[in-house]
Amino acid sequence: MTTVAARLQAVMEAWTSACGGTGKQTIVIPNGDFLTGALNLTGPCMGDVTIQLDGNLLGSNDLRKYKTNWIEVRHVDNLAITGKGKLDGQGPGVWSKNSCAKNYNCKILPNGRDHHGAGGQPEHGIHVTDSSKISIFSTTIGTGDDCISIGPGSDGINITGVTCGPGHGISVGSLGRYKDEKDVTDITVKDCVLKNTANGVRIKSYEDSPSLITASKLTYENIKMEDVANPIIIDQKYCPNKMCPSNGNSKVIVKDVTFKNITGTSSTPEAVSFICSDKLPCSGVHMNDVNVEFSGTNNKTMAICNNAKVTATGCLKELACV
Repeated sequence: MTTVAARLQAVMEAWTSACGGTGKQTIVIPNGDFLTGALNLTGPCMGDVTIQLDGNLLGSNDLRKYKTNWIEVRHVDNLAITGKGKLDGQGPGVWSKNSCAKNYNCKILPNGRDHHGAGGQPEHGIHVTDSSKISIFSTTIGTGDDCISIGPGSDGINITGVTCGPGHGISVGSLGRYKDEKDVTDITVKDCVLKNTANGVRIKSYEDSPSLITASKLTYENIKMEDVANPIIIDQKYCPNKMCPSNGNSKVIVKDVTFKNITGTSSTPEAVSFICSDKLPCSGVHMNDVNVEFSGTNNKTMAICNNAKVTATGCLKELACV
């Protein structure tokens, strides 16, 4: 029987060969299930690399096999990951080892982290940070945290045709957790479906950010919500598990955000939540044809709009933030 170490070595040897080759190189993961430990796909590479994922890569539940992340792509240009296979972090087997519900400075479980690339993980489906010109399209993601999270230093990210659920939605952030984070700009989320997720499309930043950063030019278009708990949310006072040291002085600027043709149902009355800072209000927020209705009974669909400068056209009147 092939061991985890042997499979890991085979993948890494294939990566080293392809990354070192010129022209167009392809790595094929054949049909079948392949249990691996940490995969560190580091460049720069000599040419273009495609990973053809026909089989399924499974993340080991033995956390000793990871120094940081499960699949990490760093310093690589012109990388494509395609195919009908799965990246299965097998998250339920390790979620009980996550102490973040009790510890603000907890150790994060192994990530699938992207620095000029993409990856899957036990928590987030795909996490992108310090990257530019990344496209994620035509895929289905189910996870215990964000299906896709866009972190600091991301520019020119295109997310199209993604189905998310279960999970926490498609998020920009969280931003402002650490010092000297870089701006986020030019993010497009289009033609996506969110099913029974804890959030829909979300922008989140810490209120006690140590450095001034900006999230701008964010566009969400043609998004369908299916019983999503918080379909549209900007949260400049993000604080997981209510343990954040807050000074109430946000340094994360959120501006030039467009929500266009957002439809479907919300599992909570608050279909729109703009929880922005009184020190740095959200500005340039545009809602066009936003029609998400509460799927329950008794309570009416509503919007929460705090410290947000919003224009709305073609929206449900309850969501217009007038």
